[in-house]
Amino acid sequence: MGLGLIGAVGWFAIVCSAVIFDVVSAHYRLDVPDNVEARRVQTQAQVLHRIVIVIVSIVTLSVMLMTFPQIKHIGISLLASAGLAGLVIGTAMKSSLSSLIAGVQIAFTQPIRIEDAVVVEGEWGWIEEIGTTYVIVRLWDLRRMVLPLSYFLEHPFQNWTRQSADLLGSVFLYVDYTVPVDEVRKELRRIVQSNPKWRGQVCVLQVTDATTNAIQLRALVDARDSSAAWDLRCEVREALIQFLQEKYPHGLPRVRTEFQAFAAGNGGAPAQFLTGATRPHES
Repeated sequence: MGLGLIGAVGWFAIVCSAVIFDVVSAHYRLDVPDNVEARRVQTQAQVLHRIVIVIVSIVTLSVMLMTFPQIKHIGISLLASAGLAGLVIGTAMKSSLSSLIAGVQIAFTQPIRIEDAVVVEGEWGWIEEIGTTYVIVRLWDLRRMVLPLSYFLEHPFQNWTRQSADLLGSVFLYVDYTVPVDEVRKELRRIVQSNPKWRGQVCVLQVTDATTNAIQLRALVDARDSSAAWDLRCEVREALIQFLQEKYPHGLPRVRTEFQAFAAGNGGAPAQFLTGATRPHES
């Protein structure tokens, strides 16, 4: 009966933690447009809930062991982490304890949060789950990357939604020197104004480079989140290419050449000059 009472108290503490976590999850929902605060709170609640489960389980087991006189010292060592048994257990659980401490650090410092858009190991995805020892990253193609918690404290990574979800997206086009940049700039404004993915703050088109055969145009637009930014970039790129094909078909990059013919017996003097423009694939 004593063991049952101790187990019931531990179970009740875990249930209370689960109830609190469910209440927090219901109040701070992730399926809303501006969910930065909700992701912050849910991350702390999820990590702390799992840490509570681990601590309550260890304390409950230790108290149960302390009820037996013959093995009471094991329970005391496990609970107080003292003596040789505590040292052996601590050494064996070094990686688990470091992950547990890393979980506490992540819960309060929050370099990552639930549903943060991140780039890790060259892969782009979202933080799907933060456990007591690992983090699940849902990649863009629905694969899952499993990383230890300590990874996010020891290695650099990109967090695209650390302060806010809005992002800037860039589109690069290579066009001929004869393309009127002002007309392309006006078309970019018209394209984004009719697109619901545009956040409405940034719409810029600039000539960012000039090579021998073409100029580089960079269109810079903003979106509300990473997924919308990717789709908006693709749609802007397609629309601008279609605009150039319909309005300025000569605007594709060209390689200009000049042919010079020499008359025989004229001392090598040129007889005529021929100029023209060819596509890059023409010889």
